[in-house]
Amino acid sequence: PSLAPRLLAHKIQSPQETEALHALTVLETCVNNCGERFHSEIAKFRFLNELIKVLSPKYHGAWSSEKVKSRVTEILFSWTVWFPQEVKIRDAYQMLKKQGIVKEDPKLLEDKILPPPSPRAQNSIFDTDEEKSKLLARLLRSRHAEDLQAANRLIKSMIKEEQEKSAKVSRRVNTISEVSENVKLMGELLDSYKRQELSQSDRDTLQNLFERCEKLRPLLFRLASETVDDDQALAEILQANDRLTQALGQYRQTVAGH
Repeated sequence: PSLAPRLLAHKIQSPQETEALHALTVLETCVNNCGERFHSEIAKFRFLNELIKVLSPKYHGAWSSEKVKSRVTEILFSWTVWFPQEVKIRDAYQMLKKQGIVKEDPKLLEDKILPPPSPRAQNSIFDTDEEKSKLLARLLRSRHAEDLQAANRLIKSMIKEEQEKSAKVSRRVNTISEVSENVKLMGELLDSYKRQELSQSDRDTLQNLFERCEKLRPLLFRLASETVDDDQALAEILQANDRLTQALGQYRQTVAGH
């Protein structure tokens, strides 16, 4: 496992389209059949950077064929779904999107089934809903084209649900982080305000922070309504709201007092 990805990366970067596409097929086959040791290697930045080079115009992207670049994009996207616990894979894919190298998530054809890696990660999205997992397994075993198309639609719907769930988690984490940073900075500025050591620029910053914090309150309420099924996440939101309410009250009391 430690050597194979390195050798495959060399072939994937081949100027010959057919050779590169064959190497990508071998890569997918290895991911689907070679287990956790292989998964841990392809999830390292050392290997992910080799795939990124195929897409990046700074490296091989200028001359790599569109078929090869499209295939690499599909593979990276599918890994973000099958290995949600691998943060480096997700970060690499999101970086490509932020840089505009990947414009949008790939759309798989109706007759193109996303093959599950074996063994799959225990926390795979396809293990969380037992009923859907059983239905998916039955459809994938079928030889009828309509069943395979139904399986693909089910996979896509499950992926979409997981993406929406991930987006909610991301919004919650980012909002709570912003609350913490704003409350901390506001507290520091208010201490200087009390000592009359605040410049006009810092006063403007304090005012802007206050206005932003007021806008964060309804965001927290909305997040709380979306997180009723997760006690720990709900507790984090309520704690953030308490800190925010206290900071806003301190601002009003301090500024009004002066």
